[in-house]
Amino acid sequence: MTCVSLQKIPTDSRAIDEFLKGGIPVESVTLIYGEAETGKTTLAIQCTANCARQGYKTLYVDSDQTFSAQRLSQIASDQPKEIPEKIILIRPNDFREQTTLTDQLTDYINKNFRLVVFDTVTSLYRLRIAELPSRTFEFNRELNRQLAVLAQVARTQKIAVLLTSQVHSVLNDTPVSVEPVATRVLKFWADTIIAMKPTETPQIIHATVEKSPTKLPTMTCNLRIEETGIHDYPTHR
Repeated sequence: MTCVSLQKIPTDSRAIDEFLKGGIPVESVTLIYGEAETGKTTLAIQCTANCARQGYKTLYVDSDQTFSAQRLSQIASDQPKEIPEKIILIRPNDFREQTTLTDQLTDYINKNFRLVVFDTVTSLYRLRIAELPSRTFEFNRELNRQLAVLAQVARTQKIAVLLTSQVHSVLNDTPVSVEPVATRVLKFWADTIIAMKPTETPQIIHATVEKSPTKLPTMTCNLRIEETGIHDYPTHR
């Protein structure tokens, strides 16, 4: 397989992959956001495993320290040795280390990489603001700069950049809605946006592709979080 042959990385959701014409696109930034326990990390790990299945490496930045080797083994049970060998895991301790990592990203990746994951891209940023709220504007500007760097790296290095983000409540409307932290800057830089929302049924998630390079209207589907990963859940069974 040549490096240029991988243009999309499947998510393992047939509905999402069909809408995105194969999966999350290379040379662009994808944002997955949602509340806690909505499968964001699971979906990121699935993309990582699928990238490995096609012979390419992933740099996985685990800012929340939620990456689970056990979860990976469940998702990658078909290739329990080969897939983990294609994942480089990095855990920055604070926002300054995330800054350094972002600026030196091209030192970590080579032609064998096709995916960089930041899970969660806003967690260390939020902690820094909590420590020094008077410097919020400075940290917002730095987060924007980092996202600009990631977008440039995605295009110049021909990789997919996948970001996950937490959400906060928006109380202006009823019912309460949620938006990713640093909403405007994240949505500005993301070429593809997938929102993950809980439903009344445990383990069933409502996913919406809010933005995509196809320029098509939004698409929604239900997903089920299972031991082997997160997969389509038909509305009518």
